[in-house]
Amino acid sequence: MAEITTQRLGMLLRGVLTILRECPDGLQAADVIRRVEQVVPPTEFEKSTYPKRPKDRRFDKTLRFSTIGAVKAGWIIKSNGVWTITPEGKQAFETYPNPEALFSRVNQLYREWAGSREPASVEIEQAPADVSTTYEEAVETAVSEIREHLAKMQPYRFQDLVAALLRAIGYYVTWIAPPGADGGVDLIAHGDALGTTTPRIKVQVKRQQSPIAVDQMRSFIGLIGDKDVGIFVSPGGFTRDAEAEARRHFAKLISMIGFDDLFRLWDNTTGN
Repeated sequence: MAEITTQRLGMLLRGVLTILRECPDGLQAADVIRRVEQVVPPTEFEKSTYPKRPKDRRFDKTLRFSTIGAVKAGWIIKSNGVWTITPEGKQAFETYPNPEALFSRVNQLYREWAGSREPASVEIEQAPADVSTTYEEAVETAVSEIREHLAKMQPYRFQDLVAALLRAIGYYVTWIAPPGADGGVDLIAHGDALGTTTPRIKVQVKRQQSPIAVDQMRSFIGLIGDKDVGIFVSPGGFTRDAEAEARRHFAKLISMIGFDDLFRLWDNTTGN
């Protein structure tokens, strides 16, 4: 059975951390793998596929395998197909420049997490059989299909989808912007059917797949009055500057709903 060394797994993990350090807002798993391949080229063995799984390249599976301990150690966060480095991950990258030392450290943390002193296997053939990586890929595939569906959805159908979600969780949508210029507000909702109670909820819906920039956030905040609550919906998420801008305005409550939150809302309200 072919084996891969701790040194090689450390090189792959360090490659992942290198790429994620350049993307503080996170990166889709497929993009991480593609970029790591440029900085840590696969060996001839890793370029091959598995005999019983001809579509599964060894490099992809091994790279995922190398990150299992990093997730348990809190160095990397994986959420709905997006990988993000944590402050602890950045610190580990600086502290352990040697790939073998890096992977040895993450193995130690993994064993502590698992409550076992048995060393983690580094046999490459075990990587595709690992339940966590198989489940991870299944989730990523499903989420990718949902992202693709949202990206292809007509803007006003997506707007209607958000309105339906608000109704499902108990709000009354009293106004939906018609086609054309909407002045920055796409939906207005209230907590009662007549729209007489406060706060009034103003919603902006952006279907774009790129993160909302700080100037877009500022424009939306300018539309929120003292008795309003703002909800900004964007599957592409928000830049850190945009998030900071929203939190800076203590007098105005701004909720940001990215893809993960939208996914959870949809999942929790499908019965409604």
